[in-house]
Amino acid sequence: MDSDEHIQTHILSVWCEEKKFFHHGAEGMLFLTEKHLMFVTKTEAKMRWWAAAVERQIRSLLNSKNIMIHHDGYNDKELRLDLQNGKNMEIPFNRILNISSEEKSWGSVLDLEINMGNKTKKYRFSIVSGWVKYPTKDPIKYMKADWMPFVDYIKSRQKVVD
Repeated sequence: MDSDEHIQTHILSVWCEEKKFFHHGAEGMLFLTEKHLMFVTKTEAKMRWWAAAVERQIRSLLNSKNIMIHHDGYNDKELRLDLQNGKNMEIPFNRILNISSEEKSWGSVLDLEINMGNKTKKYRFSIVSGWVKYPTKDPIKYMKADWMPFVDYIKSRQKVVD
């Protein structure tokens, strides 16, 4: 994350699955800045803050499906600190080969195809409002959201490279 970048969108309780055989997903936060998409699974944020912010996000998404939101209590400084952990993803917009959203009967999904240098990876993101914690943490209830502003934001900032 460059020093001149700032959080534009911050979504909590996001489930990310890599689209490949027998791959388990992970919960985290999804961010947009002016140049990057980030998925943070390892954070220094306090659990107390997380729980309260997720509740506010669920209420907000029930009233409006707009996901272009920002949460108080977590800012650019915290994101830069979290991105120092190599397990967190930071993806420049120009590495995104394909981005689309899809409405399912159970919720809304964001599909990404990303150029990782010598290979391409596909991911699916969805916002979760309910979890089962045993034997492993898995989503049981997903949110309906309008991913199109998110998709349009990325597409409008990608540079065409021949």
